[in-house]
Amino acid sequence: MSAIGRQHGVAVIGLGIMGRRMITNMASHDRFRFTGAWDPSAPACEQAVAIAPDLAITGGAETLIRDDATDVVYIACPPAWHREHAETAIAAGKAVYCEKPLGVDVADSAELVARMTETATPNIVNFAQASSRAVALTEERIKAGALGEIVGADIIVHFSRWPRDWQADADWLRFREQGGYTREVLSHFLYLTERLLGPAELIGSMPVYQDDPALYETHILAMLDANGVPVIVHGSSGGRGPDRIEMTLRGSDRSHRLHDWFELRTSDGGDWRQELSEFGDLRADGFKRQLDSVAAWLDGKPHVMPSAHDALSVQKLVEAMLAD
Repeated sequence: MSAIGRQHGVAVIGLGIMGRRMITNMASHDRFRFTGAWDPSAPACEQAVAIAPDLAITGGAETLIRDDATDVVYIACPPAWHREHAETAIAAGKAVYCEKPLGVDVADSAELVARMTETATPNIVNFAQASSRAVALTEERIKAGALGEIVGADIIVHFSRWPRDWQADADWLRFREQGGYTREVLSHFLYLTERLLGPAELIGSMPVYQDDPALYETHILAMLDANGVPVIVHGSSGGRGPDRIEMTLRGSDRSHRLHDWFELRTSDGGDWRQELSEFGDLRADGFKRQLDSVAAWLDGKPHVMPSAHDALSVQKLVEAMLAD
């Protein structure tokens, strides 16, 4: 028993880079304990145990999910298998904590969300910036009117190499069926668009694919309307130079630029000014705050984690943007 609340038993399904990253962060958080983990890949299991030597690797996902000690099922396998494990968790009466996207087929994901609603299954989806200080401060200032009128937003991502080097063991990310940076990265900023500005409608998009139709998009240009605010989305990959990940909200009084996942710059007309530097490593801070919010969700307390319904809305935008 933690001094600040009971520990929640977590079953980890999928031990690729995201699963192992979650294990690293949960292992240092006093509100969680692992009931076990499962992945069909022996090397992935070995890497996970190297991170957490006491982690029990089980012989199958279903047994682990149904274990009485499991309170929440964290699903970090490739998207094509998200629903399968979520359905097992629903049947077992467990809470579902899923990586995004819910899936790659919108109708299939809509059925999953309907099942969660019908069964009153507690659910959240892991959009990484949901609990970050940069987003919290931006949301606070928008609600207070500190940015003035939001006149537009720009989302820009560029990757010199996709998948990135640290994603080498997630080969599925380079294929159009489940991968690509629109699903993997732009989706985070589409979630922020709807959270900060309101429901978004796709006006039009132009994805560019490689000669091999099985591979991911290399470029994408899209326009959305978010509650009357025009949002331009620009994505690209290839070529020399640093990666770029940013979303700029342009206000009549002040503009906010969310960049490099957890960082924030602002401008009231002059040069961009870095904010939140007093909090040190905002990446580590963001992971800690995210898990604090997950614990609050499991405790039945107020939290900022997005729901499966929120993720379905993002998935609809993503799949429409990627359609030929």
